[in-house]
Amino acid sequence: MRIVVLTGGIGGARFLMGVRAHARRNGAEVTAVVNVGDDVRMHGLRICPDLDSVMYTLGGAADPERGWGRVGETWAIKEELTRYGAEPTWFGLGDKDIATHLVRTTMLNAGYPLSAVTAALCDRWQPGITMLPASDDRLETHVVADVEGERKAIHFQEWWVRHRGEVPTHRFVFVGAETAKPAAGVLEAISAADVVLVAPSNPVVSIAPILAVQALKEAVQNGPAPVVGVSPIIGGAPVRGMADRCLATLGAEVSAAGVAGLYGARREGGLLDGWLVDTADEATEVPGVTTRAVPLWMTDEDATAAMVAHALELAEVAR
Repeated sequence: MRIVVLTGGIGGARFLMGVRAHARRNGAEVTAVVNVGDDVRMHGLRICPDLDSVMYTLGGAADPERGWGRVGETWAIKEELTRYGAEPTWFGLGDKDIATHLVRTTMLNAGYPLSAVTAALCDRWQPGITMLPASDDRLETHVVADVEGERKAIHFQEWWVRHRGEVPTHRFVFVGAETAKPAAGVLEAISAADVVLVAPSNPVVSIAPILAVQALKEAVQNGPAPVVGVSPIIGGAPVRGMADRCLATLGAEVSAAGVAGLYGARREGGLLDGWLVDTADEATEVPGVTTRAVPLWMTDEDATAAMVAHALELAEVAR
């Protein structure tokens, strides 16, 4: 079996732990198509938060307490930059993490596409799956918000890290989406997939930027594989992160049904054939989408692998 997962964020990285565990037990192949909307340049370095979260998590190097970055990280360079007054002071890069960004930036400056750079970085971490950025092209999530009395567009990282999403927010814009093409290998993976899973990632800033790559979205919608999503909302609250604030900006209900409504039914021009919700939301109904309720808390790898098994079973029903 060939499984493609659309994913982003820490929740998506943890979900992939379960996908990989299930795949190893059943001889399946996994390709993760990862959000690049969070990508940003800081201090001259290209930073890819979601790609790195997946790589570090599956490579056994993620910090389990913070949920992001490297375990055993040190902060000498950050402290020195602060002493220099080098902006942005609100975005911290750990010493070990900077090594990854240095290698990535050097390779990008030499002309390698992001997909090739990601493959080279994964040679060290051996994540056990194929990792592909959604696009090799520039694709950044910007947020139109009121900051210090002025309405302006700021990078998602500034909105998320500096302001914690606590400024009046009006909309999200995917800069570069009009011309961005799927990264090398993405369309091939989707066309060969037996199932496409949508991870329980933030639907607005982790999954929507992936789907903003029009050719990628069309490949999923028109491909032969059933598409099953896993709800990132349990009992009316996000599993982690600020999906509730993002959904509120769009005027969408913070619920399993609300997120499924954003994705839409594939038979009606949307994305989903199946939708997996938590048992707390078993009354959820989505027009045109087969829905099933199972435990969705990713308490450990086995529990997450069980979620994945349910998602794959639902794909067979929805096929």
